[in-house]
Amino acid sequence: MSAIGQAVLWLNDPLNWTNPGGVLDRLGEHLSMSAAAVLLGCLVAWPLGLWLGHSGRGGGLVLLVSNVSLAVPTLALLTILPLTFLGFGRPSVVVALAVFAVPPLLANAYTGVRQADPEARDAARGMGLSGGQVLRRVELPLAVPYLATGFRTAAVQVVATAALASFVNGGGLGQIIRAGFGLDIAAGGGQIIAGGVLVAGLAIAVELVLALVERAVTPRPLRPVRRRAARRAANAVEGT
Repeated sequence: MSAIGQAVLWLNDPLNWTNPGGVLDRLGEHLSMSAAAVLLGCLVAWPLGLWLGHSGRGGGLVLLVSNVSLAVPTLALLTILPLTFLGFGRPSVVVALAVFAVPPLLANAYTGVRQADPEARDAARGMGLSGGQVLRRVELPLAVPYLATGFRTAAVQVVATAALASFVNGGGLGQIIRAGFGLDIAAGGGQIIAGGVLVAGLAIAVELVLALVERAVTPRPLRPVRRRAARRAANAVEGT
């Protein structure tokens, strides 16, 4: 039987889904550490990006941080961070994935504020609003499409990359692939393919769900802005 046929059989075996350490357990681990990493990235990147965008300074810093973050391989971080106080396991994985999530979050937060309508900003200042009030009441609402796009891009990247967590005992769907490699290739080939299909399917599902949520929360007049934000997010990921 071919490896693809073995993968189909493996995925259709209910015990591979419900047994301890099966697909459902690994899926829960995968989603929980991905969510924690994206949340940590948001806590770091959004305040910094919004403030730099509001102040009009630090554009070079945003580009530098994004490029440096993209240049560091996630696998390298996963092997270095366990040697620190974080140790092997989930904490080091979450931090490594959060570093990977920062570039699109930071770049889109900065760009979203810088792209705010100058007339709306000037009108708010003319009404006597302080800098912080202009940021909260004018610039931040107008930056929401960019923030949503950066969040979607970061979430999909993290979910797809979290499969590497199995290298440092972080769990997740990558553990299924790793277990397949631990078997003879004739016996584990189907499990390796099945694990890859599960990771790819989860990343696509996250992309579709967040795209629908993003469209639902973006007012119709701002949807052209959302499309521009999507292009800028892609540029941020590519480092251009």
